[in-house]
Amino acid sequence: MDWTENLTRRAGVDPAPLARAVRLVAGRGGRAQLCVLHGDRVLVDRCFGCRPDSLFWLFSTSKPFVALLVHRLAEQGLLGLDEPVARYWPEFAARGKQHVTVRHVLAHRSGVPLAHGSIAADSLAMVDGPRFVRALQRSRPRWAAGAVPAYHIISYGYLLGELVRRVTGRPVGAVLRDELLDPLRLGDIHLGLPEPQRHRAVPVHTRGRTLPARYWLNRDALRAAPIPAAGVSATAHDVALFYRMLLRGGDLAGSRVLAPDSIAAAREPSTSDTELDRLLHVPVRWAHGFQLGSATPGSPAANPLGQASHRDAFGHNGSNCCLAWADPTRDLVFVHLGNVFTAGHEGARYLAEVSDAVLAAVDGGRRIGGRER
Repeated sequence: MDWTENLTRRAGVDPAPLARAVRLVAGRGGRAQLCVLHGDRVLVDRCFGCRPDSLFWLFSTSKPFVALLVHRLAEQGLLGLDEPVARYWPEFAARGKQHVTVRHVLAHRSGVPLAHGSIAADSLAMVDGPRFVRALQRSRPRWAAGAVPAYHIISYGYLLGELVRRVTGRPVGAVLRDELLDPLRLGDIHLGLPEPQRHRAVPVHTRGRTLPARYWLNRDALRAAPIPAAGVSATAHDVALFYRMLLRGGDLAGSRVLAPDSIAAAREPSTSDTELDRLLHVPVRWAHGFQLGSATPGSPAANPLGQASHRDAFGHNGSNCCLAWADPTRDLVFVHLGNVFTAGHEGARYLAEVSDAVLAAVDGGRRIGGRER
């Protein structure tokens, strides 16, 4: 693909808000890649303190990859979204989890958001996949299956990843590579950073956190671990092409990896606008593999997809330093990969501000996101 920027007014885009988006990213410090596609045009393709082939840790921006792989396997008839997880993974039924379906997991409604009792404990344990899976088997649900949304920060990937392993007999990373990434020729998306690519890895910079946290996040063993919910390393170019494929109904440059119905199923909303996520304690519009767009009334955290984002927009935040989304109503793809890791809601507000600047460039004064700007 030709990554030359094309942001003339004649193309229907106001370059001033795009320049503001670039200034926001440049002013944040750290390293970042910002890529914006509008139809077949590249509006923004910038690197800040890095190269186009630098590999960023996506954190939870990783989640849609494993979710869409599960939708792909459902499309192939290897599993059913409304079947109990225990049909494919019998040990998971222990301690009252026999009614949890694959769809419940995709929507963060399994009732098992944590395997070790706390976010901190799950984070410390996430490097050891087999141990994490055994902990999920032993865990008791906090809520009845399907009852409430509760963000599965790390358990999401190990639940779905173990399902992939059970129905294919192969590790989730290998199946992801064979089913989605290789057919699309996306060689710069890796579940677990391969040792030969470590020289391209961008280290995490913690802001407002302790030096031990920074050291822990930058351990080679952690970065190399195939953590399905949070362990993808990638470039903005390849992530943007992946989302472009989703906007094109599963096809990229003549290679089809998903049916339009599978993409629609992944984008199907699973929560109401004001339904409280029981782990995050704020309303989140979840789908079945994505976060969804539009501002959420009463939430102290800005929707990182933009307060002006359309309800049909879909994507995923990654620890408030990475973000990828697509908006089918605008034919727009946005990817921000950064390495500045902060506490609280500050990062989400920053990502929302960058997203809104891009939306303003495309929309001008038109009605967007269900309201006037």
